[in-house]
Amino acid sequence: MSNSQKEFNKRLLEIITKFKNGKATAAEIQEIDNWYESQASNTTYTHGLSAVERSEAKHKILEEINGRIQQNSVFLTRVYPNRKLKIFAVAAAILLAVGLTFYFKITEDSVVQKKLVAVNDIAPGTNKAVLTLSNGEKINLSGLTNGEITNQTGIRISKTANGQLVYQTTGNAGVAGQKPEFNTIEVPTGGQWQVILPDHSKVWLNALSSITYPTHFTGKERSVKISGEAYFEVAHNARMPFKVTCGSQTVEVLGTHFNIMAYESDKLIKTTLLEGLVKVYTRNDTKLLVPGEQAQAGSEKILVRHDIDVEDVVSWKNGYFKFDENLEAIMAKVAKWYDVEVIYRVKPDPNIVYEGKVSRAKNISSLLKIIEFNGDVHFKIEGRRVIVTK
Repeated sequence: MSNSQKEFNKRLLEIITKFKNGKATAAEIQEIDNWYESQASNTTYTHGLSAVERSEAKHKILEEINGRIQQNSVFLTRVYPNRKLKIFAVAAAILLAVGLTFYFKITEDSVVQKKLVAVNDIAPGTNKAVLTLSNGEKINLSGLTNGEITNQTGIRISKTANGQLVYQTTGNAGVAGQKPEFNTIEVPTGGQWQVILPDHSKVWLNALSSITYPTHFTGKERSVKISGEAYFEVAHNARMPFKVTCGSQTVEVLGTHFNIMAYESDKLIKTTLLEGLVKVYTRNDTKLLVPGEQAQAGSEKILVRHDIDVEDVVSWKNGYFKFDENLEAIMAKVAKWYDVEVIYRVKPDPNIVYEGKVSRAKNISSLLKIIEFNGDVHFKIEGRRVIVTK
């Protein structure tokens, strides 16, 4: 947060405190009104609200600001399906828009609860993966020191300090008639990893994901196979198209940036393009994507969506959660990143959507408290289980 934003937030808090105590001047009240109107005009949450509802939303915002203390974190906005309740979402949306963030007033009971949560808290995922070499040897990458790991037929494999596995050609790799060797990187739940392939293409692997690839590329194409979720920045090579196979789908590119989500638990394989041009095909259908589009491949036709928020899709790779979905969808991501089992003692309303950004570097208790504040559910941590109750 910039110094100018901090000064503005401080000024706003001072005026609102005076307003709530009945001591604000007419000019200061007008300042609040001007601020609210400028923010309300920039959010879709106020569309369709009457003047009375907008006024009620504004007062809800003032109560929220007055009742909380600033802290540098981000909270979620609960988007209610009921329009009458929508004003509460307006408050959080506008607060989020101006960068004002808060934490709960701590009562004696909540201090006790915080201590209990701290005892059972779970740290976020880390850089961890297992490399399987062509001879079947398995190497725990997270347990290795940085530097060269091994040398395979003219290919040096090394680990960097920031959690990368790098392949470098050193000798006779790729000579005519030489069969390539295949390696596999598997990332468990609670992990992530990045690999730089022999052609200098970069791949980020999300939790519970894997990639199988040759130690050097030969022939007319570069082919890899994945499961789970991966983000690709493919090095351009017009003579050797790059192909990614996942399940029944193949993505073909020359050089581009894209994300594939292909977990076995998902009904659809989702390929989202950020840069360049890709061809997505199955046995039954073929589609070309341009940046900002997402292909959703099932057992039959491939559906192309044009209304995708690309930031949502690649937020995991950039170090944070960006939610725009219901609670069960959110908790599916939480389970993979924190390596926990989620147990529902109450069925969440699938029509209630949560929006916002939260760092993936936070402990799980911080994320769960944010969701609790914005919803009608409560979480309890028992070992590596998260219990969802009313």
